Amino acid sequence: MSEKRPFVGGQAVIEGVMMRGPEFIATAVREPSGNIIVQKERLTSITDRYPILKKPMIRGVVALAESLIYGMKALSFSAQAAGEEEEETLSNKEIAVTMLFSLGLAIVLFVIIPTYAAKYIHSAVTDSRLLNTFEGILRLVIFFLYVWGISLMKDIQRVFQYHGAEHKTIHAYEAGEELTVENIRKYSCLHPRCGTNFLLIVMVVSIVMFAFLGWPDLWLRILSRIVLLPVVAGIAYEIIRFAGRSKAKWVACAITPGLWLQKLTTREPSDDQIEVAIAALQAVRPDQDVEVRTDA
Repeated sequence: MSEKRPFVGGQAVIEGVMMRGPEFIATAVREPSGNIIVQKERLTSITDRYPILKKPMIRGVVALAESLIYGMKALSFSAQAAGEEEEETLSNKEIAVTMLFSLGLAIVLFVIIPTYAAKYIHSAVTDSRLLNTFEGILRLVIFFLYVWGISLMKDIQRVFQYHGAEHKTIHAYEAGEELTVENIRKYSCLHPRCGTNFLLIVMVVSIVMFAFLGWPDLWLRILSRIVLLPVVAGIAYEIIRFAGRSKAKWVACAITPGLWLQKLTTREPSDDQIEVAIAALQAVRPDQDVEVRTDA
C-alpha cells in the first residue's frame, strides 16, 4: 500500500465520470462518436476566503453544498456531451432551481412522510424515544426502497456501471498503481467514502439524534428535522472522512452495511467505461500535470 494521498472523490454522470481533486475538478464523457471529452476547471471554494469553514462539523455542510453544485454542473455537461440534450449547459439560476426542487422532494420523502406516518402508532406507543425511533426506521425503509427502485431502471444501471468504474479507479490511485484498465479491473466497485455510505450514515445519525427531541406538534417535529439537517450532515461527513482513512477492524465492520448498500448503486464496468474514469482522474490527480482537452 502506498503512502496516503490527497483525497480524490468522484461521481458518476451520464456516460461519464466526474472526479474532484485538491485543485481541479474534471468531467470525462464518452461522446456518441466514441471519443472521450474532458471538461476541466480549477476548484474555487468559499473555504479559501473563510478558513473557519474548514473546521470540523462546518466543513461537511460546505462540502456537501459545493458537491451538489459541482455535481449538477457535471450532469448538465455530460447530458449535452453524450447527446442526451441539445440545449446548452444549465445556467446558475437553473441549477439553483433544480437543487431547490430536489431538496424539496427529499424533504417530502424523507422528512414529512415518515414524520407524519409515525403519528399512527401514537395511540399504541407513548414513549417519545420509541416514536422517534420508529419514524427514523421508516425513513430508512423509504430510503432503501427508493435506492432499490431506481436500481431497476435500465438507464440508471448504466450510470451505476460508471459509478463502479469511478470507485475502482480511485482504489487504484490510492494504492499507487499505474492507472491502466488491467490494473484497475481487479479492484472492488465498493468504496468506504462513497456518497451512498454518506447517505446511510445520515439516516443512522438522524435516528440517534432525533430520538431525544420529544414529541411536539407535527409542524415542530418537521421543522426540527429540517433545522438540524446541517448538524446531522456535519457529523456524517466527519464519520465517513475518518472511515476513509482508518484501517481499524471495528471501522471496517461499522461501514460494512454501507458497502452492502453499494451493491445496489454500483455495477461492474466495461473496459471503455474504466477508460473514461481514468481520463477524469488523470486530469485532477495532484501528483502530475496532464494535458486534457477542455471545453469550459
